[in-house]
Amino acid sequence: MGSNFRVGVFVDAENVRYNGGYQMRYDMLRRFAAREGGILQRLNTYMAFDAERAREDIEYRKKAHAYQQMVRDFGWKITTKLVRRYTDENGNVTTKANSDLDMAVDAMLQADRLDQVLMVTGDGDFLQVVEALQNKGCRVELIGFKNVSRQLQQEVDAFYSGFLIPDLLPVAYEPRNEWGKPGSCVRGVCTKWFSEKGYGFLRILDQISSNLWITDPREAGSPYVSVFCHANELAEDVTEDLLMNRETVLEFYVNESDQKDNGLVASNVRLAFTVNR
Repeated sequence: MGSNFRVGVFVDAENVRYNGGYQMRYDMLRRFAAREGGILQRLNTYMAFDAERAREDIEYRKKAHAYQQMVRDFGWKITTKLVRRYTDENGNVTTKANSDLDMAVDAMLQADRLDQVLMVTGDGDFLQVVEALQNKGCRVELIGFKNVSRQLQQEVDAFYSGFLIPDLLPVAYEPRNEWGKPGSCVRGVCTKWFSEKGYGFLRILDQISSNLWITDPREAGSPYVSVFCHANELAEDVTEDLLMNRETVLEFYVNESDQKDNGLVASNVRLAFTVNR
């Protein structure tokens, strides 16, 4: 695509929040969406707001408004969906604030002026929306965290795990974290594992780049980095089967290698989902 292609981003904020993407950074999401130099034509996010709670809970109201203002400061349009309460025959109260329809309608109406659509959700209900957008000529990409519909992943033109994008999801216990630097905490996947030798290699995305398709760290221009990992650094629940599954996201620290110049080694390797659930 040329540098003048138009990009639209549509964020299902409630789905993201309840599926591992709590505290997702909208500034980093914007940078990711613009990584190929396109024009950010639409930046839409769909958030729930509990008006009833806000009337009684001043702290909730302040935090909600402050958060929304911060997101607006990054250039996003917020569509607010009010939380509704339903009481069943047994007196049990449930809440609902589903903005799927709003997001789907906006994406379809705005697609004629877009070349690429980035959807941030894991909800399989958007499957037909993806197909319709593609039929209009849009390239459709997807970012999700946990519980992402497999059908949706297979239907889009590209799927990216939000856990693997540098700094998109902060590491709560490492507020000064510098992703990819020695001593930092990162997330990645296992690309090779040699059981008989007791070691393997993990791969991390070192930077947001237009070359995400160059997945081999050995190739020039690849934004990925290979990290050596010894079996002794694996947590007990990180089994070989999980390591060999490319959908398994690992969280670990990286340090400089004593044996290889500019090389990195992994320590304290554990499952990211247990950290973020």
